[in-house]
Amino acid sequence: MLTKGFFMSITSFISYISLEKKQSPLTVKAYHTDLNNFASFCSQNFDLKTIDEVSYSEIRSWIVDLVGQKNSNSSINRKISALQSFYKFLLKTKTIESNPLQKHKPLKKEKKLQVPFSEKEIAQVIDNLNGLDDFISLRDKLMIEMFYGTGMRRSELINLKLKDVDISNRTIKVLGKRNKERYIPLLGFVIKSLENYMLKKTEIKTDSENLFITDKGKKVYDSLVYRLIKNYFSAVSSKVKKSPHIIRHSFATHLLNEGADLNAIKELLGHASLASTQIYANNSLGKIKEVYNQAHPRSSKN
Repeated sequence: MLTKGFFMSITSFISYISLEKKQSPLTVKAYHTDLNNFASFCSQNFDLKTIDEVSYSEIRSWIVDLVGQKNSNSSINRKISALQSFYKFLLKTKTIESNPLQKHKPLKKEKKLQVPFSEKEIAQVIDNLNGLDDFISLRDKLMIEMFYGTGMRRSELINLKLKDVDISNRTIKVLGKRNKERYIPLLGFVIKSLENYMLKKTEIKTDSENLFITDKGKKVYDSLVYRLIKNYFSAVSSKVKKSPHIIRHSFATHLLNEGADLNAIKELLGHASLASTQIYANNSLGKIKEVYNQAHPRSSKN
């Protein structure tokens, strides 16, 4: 059975990624769970005492076990990524001399194309909220327009502060992954909804500094935002996936369809590299083909 040293190393690593690397709370929680599960698996199935006794053989057995539990390849790769980061930390702190995952290759995963909402579907949702002046309706309409008008992540929207909004300059400051700040311009329709919401918000008793709050004056939360997006879009769309992230996809895809530069979209989305933004180009391929067939002089449609 593994000694307490293994679990203490996990605790040190979690503190490191939380305090020094500034990883998001959700990432920290996921890494902690995955590493504890791996340590428990090793303790229950192998006669190991110290962390440097763990070899790729034990890791491979864990992968086989995860496959047997019907985990997807994507989920398993995420768990191995947590383990990989952990071993890099152990090398850095000279707790181990070699990384047993050094030659590991990620499992192949199916490429699932997330279908964005159409411009018509988004317009329908917003139209359904037009004319409603109660607090919840004004807040929800602004959330949807903020998602679609800026492409920000759900966590970024939830954590927006009142001080982040600059109506005079028509911009909003967003705190992204790893505490990286970016400024996003606000379009006229978002500004109008923002002003209407802020006026109504003064009627809610709250001490919160957050832009988006509940009718009880508390900060909105993940499940609330996810649920309202799903409910509103279920009324107009038959797409399987309905979430804030799909609106983010829609934002990027619609910009590309209208000829926006991929690098500009990268900055708006807060991506660290262009590779992360490339997936949206795939969603725009149909539009590109349509324009190509209509414009090319040898096209059969001409």
